[in-house]
Amino acid sequence: MKKVGIGIIGCGNISSAYLKAMASFPILDIRGIADLNSDLAAARATEFKVPARDIAQLLADPDIEIIVNLTVPKAHVPVALQALDAGKHTYSEKPLGIAFAEGKKLAEAAQARNLRIGAAPDTFLGGSHQTARQLIDQGVIGHPVGGTATFMCPGHERWHPNPDFYYEVGGGPMLDMGPYYITDLVNLFGPVAQVAGFAITPRTHRTITSQPRNGDEIPVHVPTHVAGMMAFVNGAVVQIGMSFDVAGHKHVPLEIYGTEGTLIVPDPNNFGGEVELLKKGGSFEVQETIQPYADGNYRSIGVADMAHAIRSDRPHRANGNLALHVLEVMEAFQTASATGRTITITTVTKRPDALSGSLVDGRLAR
Repeated sequence: MKKVGIGIIGCGNISSAYLKAMASFPILDIRGIADLNSDLAAARATEFKVPARDIAQLLADPDIEIIVNLTVPKAHVPVALQALDAGKHTYSEKPLGIAFAEGKKLAEAAQARNLRIGAAPDTFLGGSHQTARQLIDQGVIGHPVGGTATFMCPGHERWHPNPDFYYEVGGGPMLDMGPYYITDLVNLFGPVAQVAGFAITPRTHRTITSQPRNGDEIPVHVPTHVAGMMAFVNGAVVQIGMSFDVAGHKHVPLEIYGTEGTLIVPDPNNFGGEVELLKKGGSFEVQETIQPYADGNYRSIGVADMAHAIRSDRPHRANGNLALHVLEVMEAFQTASATGRTITITTVTKRPDALSGSLVDGRLAR
């Protein structure tokens, strides 16, 4: 299968994971990387032995078909629109945008140009999450009833060298970590119908404790503790808690409840981990992970799936409709909190197709 040319814009922390993982997928041909900080791009280019180029060169290169957009959240939509204007498909780091309105603008622009958009997270394609999905699809837990989704920590200023953007518009625990959890829940249950919730900001400033800015104070412009409920189209109801204000907790990342059993689904920020199943009247047992991509960090598998989809003329899984739906759901928690209403979700997305084969050798046909 002919390789798909890739140009990467944004050479921050996450770019290293993408560049490492892309080497696992022969269909991806990295034609260059770029960043507004040319020194950063040059350093990544040297580290991964790929060309450093400027953004205009990437956009003008006829051999590049997909622009992988790894910029900060507030730049996701502007950079993606540039890529579309240059005739490129585009795949962005999460979230798709910092507001539903701009995400919708991006989706409409892609449709008008007959180009594809996609977005992280692609961790739901990992073997553990696909194994959990298969168990649900086989009816092992009976009719889906609900679940819980929990991410809680003291805040990213503990470890990130420049954590400011986590506390700007487009950041916060819901838009930063929520995409992993909500996308995986759509993978397991299908789309969301309604959202209710509360969002609070306990602190107006945070103190960085990581290097090299230990001791610096940064302002907080977004809610940092969000709690709510999601009612899915299939009837399931899931409680969600996302926080940068919790010292510690004992909740597992995802619990899925059915009339005949319960599933423990591992951290949706990872591709692997143990899936546990409790059948009614029994006890939890670790399930064999029977799907590929559970043994490493395959961050960029969504790009590889998009590349195969372009060549095979089929839908890609981490697609724009899915990402826009998740963005609307995440924004709905803030709207619900501000208005005291239950919010009806307007976007429609299909549950992405299951992934049960290899994207390495091209044998995955559909």
